This record gives sequence, structure tokens and C-alpha cells, in this order.
Amino acid sequence: MRNFLNNRPSENLTKIYSRLYKIYGPQRWWPGRSRFEIIIGAILTQNTAWTNVEKAIKNLRFHSCLSSPAKLHSIHADKLSVLIRPAGYHNVKAKRLKNFTGFLLKSYGGKLAKLAEIDTAVLRNELLEINGIGPETCDSILLYAFNRPVFVVDAYTKRIFSRHGLFSEDSSYEYVQNIFTRNLPSDVVIFNEYHALIVKLAKEHCKKSPKCETCPLKGLKIVAKTVS
Repeated sequence: MRNFLNNRPSENLTKIYSRLYKIYGPQRWWPGRSRFEIIIGAILTQNTAWTNVEKAIKNLRFHSCLSSPAKLHSIHADKLSVLIRPAGYHNVKAKRLKNFTGFLLKSYGGKLAKLAEIDTAVLRNELLEINGIGPETCDSILLYAFNRPVFVVDAYTKRIFSRHGLFSEDSSYEYVQNIFTRNLPSDVVIFNEYHALIVKLAKEHCKKSPKCETCPLKGLKIVAKTVS
């Protein structure tokens, strides 16, 4: 496997962020009317487009399922599956939602405010222990629901930055995350906007079949080299 050595990671990451922010402007993520809704959205968005999640969220709102964690947890799994069907993998995701609300009710009395008081590293470990919550979902919850300076890595991140030679596309989640966290200011706003801008770029230009000629990053000088 090839590894990628980035000669000036801080400079390169800053260049890319500045260019994308100039082109696209602030993305103002994550959509949600409450901390709880943001968490639910983060779980539902696994392996699906946000437009599908919005439909599922709308169904949950209409049936007053997002009024509290206890309310959502009390809904029969079959009914919950039907409500979130637009988000895909509805049976699996219904279980994941139940797993989260069950954890919250059992360990913290259903109070998200109590979760907000926990140290980031401890909270991250607890969330990762919940069946169905992996690193990307966990870090999305930390960043967008609890305003913790945790950088979210997704497939788009690996695709874009591997194409610019900053690391290999098959690099581990932790490896890629460390590159960003070690070379950018530990700032919630920057991490928030950067991830959102990456998603924007991937959807509009850096697709599986990239549109390089119109890419906002075209012509940007990235200093990196590959090593065996």
C-alpha cells in the first residue's frame, strides 16, 4: 500500500479551505431545530442522501416523535421503521435510534444537557459503544450537536484529498482525522465549515467521475509527494 507524505499539511489544508470558502461561502451546517433532532439526523443520514433524511425527519416531526428522547424511544419499532422509511435501511436505522435513546434514558435520564457536560474524549468513547454508531456518526454528533472541535471524516474527504495526493484513499479514519486536527486550529466553526465544504465540492465536482475542468480547486498548488 502506498502512503502519502504531505510536505506542508497545514499550508495545503488552509489553502483548500480558503479557496472553497471563497467560492461557496458559509454552509451553516447542520440542519436541525434542536440538538436532539441533529443527533437523529446524524444517525439517519448513514448511507443515504440528506434529501431522504429530511423526509424521514418531517414524518417524525408530524407524529411528534422528536419532542423528547423518551417519546421516540416509546414508539413501537415497526411504526418507527415506517416513519423513517425514506431514509433507507429503515429497520436497521430504527434499531440504531432505539439504541441511542435507550442509552440516553438509561445512563442520563434522557437529558441531553447531562451529555453536554461530559469531557469530549469520554463522550466519544461512550457514543462509540452504542451499537450502530461508528466514528463518522459519532463525530458528527460531537461537532454539530455538542459543538466539540472534532473533525468529521467521510468518504468524500478521502476521495478529494487522495486525488490531490495528500493521503491514500484507503487510509484509516483515525489517520485522516489526525492530519486535519493536527494541522488546523482546534476551532468548531472551521471544522464545521470545512466538512460541509468538502461535501459540497464532492457533490458538485469531485464525484466518482470528477468534473476537474470546472473544479474550484483547479490550479491550486498543493505540495505533496508519495512515498513507499
